[in-house]
Amino acid sequence: MNFNQKLTGAVRRNNSRLCVGLDPDPERMPRDLGVLEFNRAIIEATSDLVCAYKPNFAFYEALDSGFNILKDTIEYIPDNIPVIGDAKRGDIGNTAKAYARTIFTRLNCDATTVSPYLGFDSVAPFTSYTDRGVFVLCRTSNKGAEDFQSLRCQTESGSQPLFEEVAQKANQWNTQGNVGLVVGATYPEELRLIRQVYPGMLILIPGIGAQGGDLSLAVRYGVDAGGEKTIISSSRQIIYASSERDFAPAARQAALALRDQINSYLP
Repeated sequence: MNFNQKLTGAVRRNNSRLCVGLDPDPERMPRDLGVLEFNRAIIEATSDLVCAYKPNFAFYEALDSGFNILKDTIEYIPDNIPVIGDAKRGDIGNTAKAYARTIFTRLNCDATTVSPYLGFDSVAPFTSYTDRGVFVLCRTSNKGAEDFQSLRCQTESGSQPLFEEVAQKANQWNTQGNVGLVVGATYPEELRLIRQVYPGMLILIPGIGAQGGDLSLAVRYGVDAGGEKTIISSSRQIIYASSERDFAPAARQAALALRDQINSYLP
């Protein structure tokens, strides 16, 4: 089963476009609780409400034994729910091959995020795993995205912002149907443009909740016609709904509310 099939199955089974980010910060977790124990409790509380999980590698790389904790977390996620390894890798081809092997073979992630800044040869080692998904950073949700992503690029037909050029390139690279885009909810007009131009492409939408993106606009502008190629991600809003011992049921209530709110905005 490839990434697209697993995602579609989870969307239909759980009636969900919600992805929960597993970004453990020990300073925000209940005292004397291990990261793996925390992650397992979140997964148990929410696995019937999500279409995917997205562990951000940075939070594990900052921990002692972080790689093993990340690996054990991924292994604990039910097999029928896809895992997006939020690694944002981007390096020369030989190094990219090692990154891809780690993410897809050692950690067995179903998809990952990549930076396109170094060009196609830095992305190709990931897309060569044709059963895995590759989300290219296009219009990211952070404020600093304006520094580069809005710069205009001269093309044969005129000029367009860099993020549009990235989307166009990613679409050209999508020969196996496994390439998607990361477009933040904090830039709704850009999200609407990307979805209009690429109606059938996978889009991962971060930026709601703690980052302030408008959920109603994210759904209205970002969801594809079938409603099965859009992933709306939330991390802190859900996993830190409570910092006390009731964190798991609190996370479930937050995830349930967000999933249902997303569904209420669907066309």
